[in-house]
Amino acid sequence: MNLYATLILAFAMSMDAFAAAIGKGASLHRPSLKEALRTGLIFGVIEALTPLVGWAIGLAASKYVMAWDHWVAFGLLLILGGRMVVEGIRKKECRPEDAPQSHGFWLLACTAVATSLDAMAVGVGLAFLQVNIVTTALAIGASTMIMATLGILLGRFLGPVMGKWAEIFGGVVLIGIGCSILFEHLGK
Repeated sequence: MNLYATLILAFAMSMDAFAAAIGKGASLHRPSLKEALRTGLIFGVIEALTPLVGWAIGLAASKYVMAWDHWVAFGLLLILGGRMVVEGIRKKECRPEDAPQSHGFWLLACTAVATSLDAMAVGVGLAFLQVNIVTTALAIGASTMIMATLGILLGRFLGPVMGKWAEIFGGVVLIGIGCSILFEHLGK
């Protein structure tokens, strides 16, 4: 793979993390640059690790992983998104300053894993090509870190406009990403 193909792949792999980060940022009260960078780092590191895991699995047993990765991603995103929707519905209309200023590490990590399972599947495919998997994984991780950071910052501006609907919107986005992953794989 040449440099341009690697960059395009990295950008494509980061788009679902970007969408999820917008929802996460919108549900926070004025997330700081530090929180955006923290989220971007968590998403980026996990997104960089999953193609490496997929590549290793691809060397061993690609047909088994490809058979269920989309179901795992769908299930995780459905649970996380459903949780956000339920929390948003339960909330009474509240002042923006009542919203949390950050998300817990494990919530962000679970969201990052759910949105990065496609990168694991790509890693499985890359096991059959002559690519430098470390360079490719680092490019995917760096792109995801940038896009998730930007997503949180963009969500910062959307949150006050959307009020309590921000968390519901974020949950619907996660569920939508999960459905998209599932329908894409079932359609093959």
